[in-house]
Amino acid sequence: MIYVCIPAHNEAPTVGVLLWKVRRVLGEFDRDYRLVVHDDASTDDTQEVLQRYKRSVPLTVLGSKERIGYSASVEKLLRHVVKEAPYPKRDCAVVLQGDFTEDPEDIVGLVRVLEGGADIVAGAMEQGDHSLPRRVRLVRLLSRALLRGVVARAPVSDPLSGLRAYRGIVLCETGRLSSGSWSRRGGLPTLSCSADSRRTRAASPSRRSDSATTYSSVSLASNL
Repeated sequence: MIYVCIPAHNEAPTVGVLLWKVRRVLGEFDRDYRLVVHDDASTDDTQEVLQRYKRSVPLTVLGSKERIGYSASVEKLLRHVVKEAPYPKRDCAVVLQGDFTEDPEDIVGLVRVLEGGADIVAGAMEQGDHSLPRRVRLVRLLSRALLRGVVARAPVSDPLSGLRAYRGIVLCETGRLSSGSWSRRGGLPTLSCSADSRRTRAASPSRRSDSATTYSSVSLASNL
C-alpha cells in the first residue's frame, strides 16, 4: 500500500486537482494506494473540497482546529501511517505538498527506488535549475545559507525538499515517531531516521526530460 501524505493549509484552489492527478498516476502505476490529507486549520474551502473528493478517491482526512504548522502536520500524517499500515515491510509513505510544488508523477520514481531496496528516498531539485521561479531559487539559496550546518550533515543531497518516501518499517523501527518527534533532531524526518544508521548510500535514477527532480536514497543498516 502506498500512503500519499499531503499536509494542507488553505489549499482549496489546488488540492482537489492534486488529488485527481495522484489518482490518475497511481491508477496507471497499478499499486494499491490511499491518500491521507491533514487539513491544518484552513480558513478557506479546503475542507469542503476534501469532503467532495472523498466520494471519488480513496481518501482519509485528518485535521486540527488550530494551526500546528508544516512539520507537525507531516508528523501527524506519518503517525497515522504507522498506525494504519497493515504490512509495514511492504507499505510506504510518500509526503507530497498540497500546492503542486512537486509533481505527482515523481511518486512513481520514488516508490521504484524503495522497491529497489532503499528505506528512505528524497526528491532533490538540481542546484542552479533555472526552470524554478526566481523567488523560489532565492528562498532555497538563503535557506541553505542559514541552515548550512544541517545541510552539511544531511545524508541526502537536498534536505530542503518536501518530496519524501519512507518504507513503513523504517518509521516503526527507528522509534522517532513513538518517542516524541524528529523535530528536536534536525527538523526533518530523513535526518532523524538516518541519525542512528551505520551505512548510507545515494542513488540517482535516470531523470525524466520534463522534470528537475532526481532522487537521493538512504539505506539503513538495521536488520529490517
